[in-house]
Amino acid sequence: MSSGRYEFRVQGRLSDDVAGEFDELEVAEAVPETVMHGEVLDEAHLHGILARFQSLGLRVVSMREVPR
Repeated sequence: MSSGRYEFRVQGRLSDDVAGEFDELEVAEAVPETVMHGEVLDEAHLHGILARFQSLGLRVVSMREVPR
């Protein structure tokens, strides 16, 4: 996998502390979800982001690669 721009949608609204755990992503509210997007460098980076979602108890509603 090469780098690409990704959009992640997670359920609910994130606190500033939780949003701060994803400093490489832009965070925006889209009630009832939070939309996060940014550059994913490689497969290891993608798995790292997904692992952070899981460790913080966040439910990923959708994930997709988006045009740059």
